[in-house]
Amino acid sequence: MNVFKLSDFSCEEINAILDLAEEFKNGKQVDYHRQKSVAFLFFENSTRTHYSFEKAALNLGCVTQNFEAATSSVQKGESLYDTVKLFECIGNDVIVIRHSKNNYFDDLKGIRVPILSGGDGTGNHPTQSLLDLMTIREHFGHFKGLKVAIVGDIAHSRVAHSNYEVMRRLGMEVYMSGPEEYREEGYPYMPFDELVEKMDVIMLLRVQHERHASNMQLTTAQYHERYGMTMARVNRMKDQAIIMHPAPFNRGVEIADEVVECDKSRIFEQMHNGVYVRMALLYMAIEDTKQ
Repeated sequence: MNVFKLSDFSCEEINAILDLAEEFKNGKQVDYHRQKSVAFLFFENSTRTHYSFEKAALNLGCVTQNFEAATSSVQKGESLYDTVKLFECIGNDVIVIRHSKNNYFDDLKGIRVPILSGGDGTGNHPTQSLLDLMTIREHFGHFKGLKVAIVGDIAHSRVAHSNYEVMRRLGMEVYMSGPEEYREEGYPYMPFDELVEKMDVIMLLRVQHERHASNMQLTTAQYHERYGMTMARVNRMKDQAIIMHPAPFNRGVEIADEVVECDKSRIFEQMHNGVYVRMALLYMAIEDTKQ
């Protein structure tokens, strides 16, 4: 079982993944007794995705291998395919990959072991979307009819692109907001201060300077004033509404320091749920290879 894009999965399959993740969160036990190996090939920097995937593998009793691009044969010109093929040949049962190239997985047709994507370029981040969905479902008990706003650097966000597609399929109304220079055609937009009182979920995004040549036209203070989640805006939200962020977050830019752990914030719960979502996917990938 490969996991590249959530658009490859039906709504029923997505809910089944979330159900399994909840089972792990509620104490389901699996121990492969170090007989299964998971390799992590992260060609981009990562903290949450990388280490929650590794913790998920360790929770399942797997052994792990961590790839370092800076000290590998990639520096000698080795292709992505040949690098991944090595980790298949030396006996890994599952390979987790993050890469800066959109749809990098199209170059890996000859790989026979399951690949789980930790994110590709600005296109897809399936496991982040799944942990977001798990967090939303835990809080509201359902998806249909919820209003969600994704706010910030939409054009460069694989989180925004992944979530928009899957959330709409699951019956949510999804809106975008943020600076004009990061707006992307084809998505419904709403001014930030207009949506604050209307949304059930407000998901904030980091401005990804590393993905574009020019810096944001706004200063950080201007961004915070216009698009930052402040306590004044928190106080205008619906009673049951929640705040989310895929992290890392910039305190004092897209989110005020005091908002990060306020009552409406689910940011650290998202991180916690990431382990269980990734346990579910690793388990499903390993079990699929036994059939």
